[in-house]
Amino acid sequence: MSRRLDQTISETAQKNFSFSQTLESLVDLELESRNARSIERRFRLSRLQAQHSIDSFQFKHHKSRMELKNRILHLLDLEFLAKGTSVMIIGNPGVGKTFLAKILGWRACQANQRVLFTTTMDMLNHLLASQVDHSLIRKLKIYTEPTLLICDELGYLSLDQQTSNLFYQVISTRHSHKRSSIITTNTAFSDWATSSTTPPSPPPSPTVWWRTPRSSCWAAKAYARPTRTRIRRPHSSDRLRSGAALWRYPGPEESAG
Repeated sequence: MSRRLDQTISETAQKNFSFSQTLESLVDLELESRNARSIERRFRLSRLQAQHSIDSFQFKHHKSRMELKNRILHLLDLEFLAKGTSVMIIGNPGVGKTFLAKILGWRACQANQRVLFTTTMDMLNHLLASQVDHSLIRKLKIYTEPTLLICDELGYLSLDQQTSNLFYQVISTRHSHKRSSIITTNTAFSDWATSSTTPPSPPPSPTVWWRTPRSSCWAAKAYARPTRTRIRRPHSSDRLRSGAALWRYPGPEESAG
């Protein structure tokens, strides 16, 4: 604010502002400057690397994107963060999963929320290495404390029992604290039961994040050539062999019901 102090005082003098009005202008200027610095700090710590906006997402690239447009735009209001809801984006490589996740991440930064972007491989390698120097508890906080964790590329590597347990610790801890996660994967949800990336079996609970209650999920095929888009629940025999699906996991309040 100090760099713009003289300019602000000169402008208020030209407009014949009173002392209280001038002071109010200076306070507004300081609040605006602090908010801008806070957003920039959130972005720098998020590891997003670029500030992507929804304007750069080509909805007209395929008609299926247009069919999902309202649902994607609805996520930009960040209501899922307030509810502790998590989002999963499923699709083949190159369909824009990571790009869409980063758009949501930058939007959360603009709302002054703490965000962290990481690939699944980087996160698990980091946690595995922390077991050597017994710093696992401290390193877990890096991934469990942000308001929004974007975990990219789940399914591009096989998880053994040790890495599955680490992944489960991160997600279950975030769920218990009502903190949202965005996960991108190339593995259809219906394939998780037999996939090598399947997390360890959770304790019986209606709120476990990957066991979505039938009444609390929605999905829509995207980036493929679906004959129709409809709200439905996943079925064990249903396989999304191509395209992508956008899943909304219920928040703690929803799943508790």
